[in-house]
Amino acid sequence: MSGRTVVIVCGLLYGVLNGTAVAAPESESLATAWRLDVQFHDPQRVTLRFPGAQHSSTFWYMLYQVTNNTGQEVGFYPSFRLVTDTLQVVVGGADIPPSVYDAITARHKGEFPFLAPPARVTGRLLQGEENARASVAVFRPFDREANSFTVYASGISGEVQRVPNPAFDAKQKESESNPRSFILRRTLAIIYDLPGAPEVRRWAKPVRRTREWVMR
Repeated sequence: MSGRTVVIVCGLLYGVLNGTAVAAPESESLATAWRLDVQFHDPQRVTLRFPGAQHSSTFWYMLYQVTNNTGQEVGFYPSFRLVTDTLQVVVGGADIPPSVYDAITARHKGEFPFLAPPARVTGRLLQGEENARASVAVFRPFDREANSFTVYASGISGEVQRVPNPAFDAKQKESESNPRSFILRRTLAIIYDLPGAPEVRRWAKPVRRTREWVMR
């Protein structure tokens, strides 16, 4: 894993995907910086035909295993988002039928005999390899015009920072649209390219470009 840190302020949306660091305002650390050991498999597709459906449905998924070697028990509450270069955001686990998890579990039962859906791996994570947990982040299909996408995985590091909002208007009342500061969390960002023309990209194998830690 890269130790590089990129600070992303909310107003930049999902920027800094080219790896250029942005100068950050003075920040305030809010939490101890523990970090879990995590192993990811690059995204794959699974296609199913649901009962009564005329056409099959394809989902993207990313297998992962997490181990707590931090020296303390921690709360493991992961969150995954897939963001395309066309700025479509797909939340991992949103509107995913249970049968999709069943199909993925059956496909990988040899490699991951203890693979479990996300709801069964969250909570207090004990230390050591014997307490490692394996699960999967599943995403609904995204924009076929996308040339690349980034998977953001949060909840695997405890580092949290409060960063002043450089655009805060002190003459106006503090509100959701005029926040005094932002809460940023250390998040793993993995960028993938989808090679080929749009008409064949639906079958393309994602090519990993970078993997780095960001604050967002």
